[in-house]
Amino acid sequence: MAKVIGGMTLSLDGFASDPDGNVGRLYPDLESLAHTEMLQEEIRTTGAVVMGRRSYDMGDPDSFADSYEYQAPIFVLTHHVPAKKPKENDALTVTFVTDGIERAIAQAKAAAGNRNVILIGASINQQCLNAGLCDELHIGIMPVLFGSGLRLFEHLQMPDHITLEKIRIFEAGERTDLWYQIVH
Repeated sequence: MAKVIGGMTLSLDGFASDPDGNVGRLYPDLESLAHTEMLQEEIRTTGAVVMGRRSYDMGDPDSFADSYEYQAPIFVLTHHVPAKKPKENDALTVTFVTDGIERAIAQAKAAAGNRNVILIGASINQQCLNAGLCDELHIGIMPVLFGSGLRLFEHLQMPDHITLEKIRIFEAGERTDLWYQIVH
């Protein structure tokens, strides 16, 4: 059964972007990151992606079919479906979901089969954590300090605390990636 994997790359002080919304300093190693054991494992084990509309709009959606690392069905949680459907291929399709995070995760899990569902975007991660839908967190840490910006864990409203169990650590260049299982 598919696991739901949340997480993002963060600054050492816990920000997913700087105060201007930029993430460049979190990914100075983007070219070499693609070849790391950590990302290659995530690519191999990913069967579907759930992302928010802001994350979807950050890139060129028509380029996903040709160059997105996760060549798997993408489910975009949105309030409004765009008029233009992006380019797709045999592996990568895009479905817009307007009826909530639970429905987006259910559709993604069905599409993923035995592979994982990866969450993209701070809001999607927060919504899944709040709804108890996340099984693991994969957090990349870059040695930069932003002081302010977008925090991944800022809007958590779960009734209880979340307990994490460390399952792996990857180090590549300046990055340290920590993988945790959420203890339910």
